[in-house]
Amino acid sequence: MALQADKVTKAGRLRRLLESPKLEFILEAHNGASARLVQQAGFKGIWASGLAMSAQFGVRDSNEASWTQVVDMLEFMSDATDIPILLDGDTGYGNFNNMRRLVSKLEQRDIAGVCIEDKQFPKTNSFIDGGKQALADPDEFCGKIKAGKDSQTDPDFCIVARVEALIAGWGMNEALNRAKAYAAAGADAILIHSKQSRPDEIIAFAGEWNESCPLVIVPTKYYSTPTDVFSKAGISLVIWANHMIRASIKAMENTSRQIFERESLTGIEDKIAGIDDIFKLQGADELLRAQERYLKKSGERRAIVLAASRGNNLYELTEDKPKTMLKIGGKPLLQRLVDEFKKQSINDITVVAGYKSEALDINGIELRMNDFHESTGELYSLACARDKFNNDMVIMYGDLLFRSYILRDLLDSEGEIVIVVDSLVDEVEIRSTPDYAYCNHPDDRSMFMQDVALRQVSEEKAPDLGNPSGRWTGMMKVKARGRKWLEDALEALKKQADFNQLTLPDLLNYLARQGKTVNVHYINGHWLDVNSVNDIDRAGDFTSG
Repeated sequence: MALQADKVTKAGRLRRLLESPKLEFILEAHNGASARLVQQAGFKGIWASGLAMSAQFGVRDSNEASWTQVVDMLEFMSDATDIPILLDGDTGYGNFNNMRRLVSKLEQRDIAGVCIEDKQFPKTNSFIDGGKQALADPDEFCGKIKAGKDSQTDPDFCIVARVEALIAGWGMNEALNRAKAYAAAGADAILIHSKQSRPDEIIAFAGEWNESCPLVIVPTKYYSTPTDVFSKAGISLVIWANHMIRASIKAMENTSRQIFERESLTGIEDKIAGIDDIFKLQGADELLRAQERYLKKSGERRAIVLAASRGNNLYELTEDKPKTMLKIGGKPLLQRLVDEFKKQSINDITVVAGYKSEALDINGIELRMNDFHESTGELYSLACARDKFNNDMVIMYGDLLFRSYILRDLLDSEGEIVIVVDSLVDEVEIRSTPDYAYCNHPDDRSMFMQDVALRQVSEEKAPDLGNPSGRWTGMMKVKARGRKWLEDALEALKKQADFNQLTLPDLLNYLARQGKTVNVHYINGHWLDVNSVNDIDRAGDFTSG
């Protein structure tokens, strides 16, 4: 059984919530993942909703899921969390004998308590024809409470008695009389339920309630009521009862519709949780440690980002910082780039800085300085990071925005040096130097990971080479032999008088002339670079779209 440092059981922590002098809150969960998310959000307890668990099974909230199926799910939820779970136990799944067995099985799984409602088995959700639903005989229900209390082994295990008289239209006196009887039978708290959109009858009930037994409410219908109202009324615990399942259903509806309509994942991939987020939710740290031990690694992948220039076309926007620190959608360009690297498990990130380098306030990067950034070009900056070259690295401009799949696919592509080329060049407006890429084959969009090699990169169209195949994006990957080619090329080009002014396209063209294969990975849009004031608006749309 999981214990806190003060040795209080989960049941004891639920009792503390019920008896707290201030208003407390718990949130619905319906499986292990949602339970862990509730805990991560900061809640002190979980409501294991019968409605939500039925929904995630795909059945009605009418005891169509068996109590053993519910208990099996609760075991996953309990194992995934350290905070107490209060089960929505419907009617107790039968008579007093079923209740005794239920309490025993819940305690075995470290469930802190159960809430049972005074309706007849099998139940129907309170908001479906609530006024037509028959209530249990009060004496029979009191016996069920007593049976549960007699069966528990942890003295802090909580049984919450849910009064449905107001839902069924039986009136305030009936609700109060039932609640008093249930408290006398041993209930640890009373849940008073209402389907009105205002809290009036709940507040009226609380005003009449003078017992020591704590009051619990579920404000699903009167959700707009300020919680101060509940606190002043003497309510002990508020249950937000079904919002995790409702949020997930809405998100899944939208996502499935988009995927079906677009027949593509590119529009939604950056808007949903990443695979790494799922691994973290599953507690996959142990698996990562096992991978470190059992899987052979060829060396850590690195990234080198060229970010030495000011961005003169951005005028006063870069007066006190380089353009890579311009905020797009509230986050600096460079931070967005670092985040993309992290998604692909690239944690060794070197940034070649120059202009206003002191403004590069980004965690997780290592700086190399180009002290002559005003008079030198990209190739000189790359040479400044020569000591960070390794046999598996990506080299990239610092002003890029792109969908995550582009970097992922680049890393998966074959070749010693691979560059990313956007074949949509003739279909979009070019606002800066386009870096036209001429390749030995055009983009065959019916194929993926095509075997294509670069012939030349040119700032202007070269009629003698035919139509350009696309636009080089400023993204490249280098493997072991490609690293040697790159290092040899740098040494050779350093001997040229114009070395300080050379660019990465000059490097690529040199490699092509030397007969080295620079492979091409084609994409079709979904990226942009920030070179002008107009690009800022485009970038904002890109990150929010």
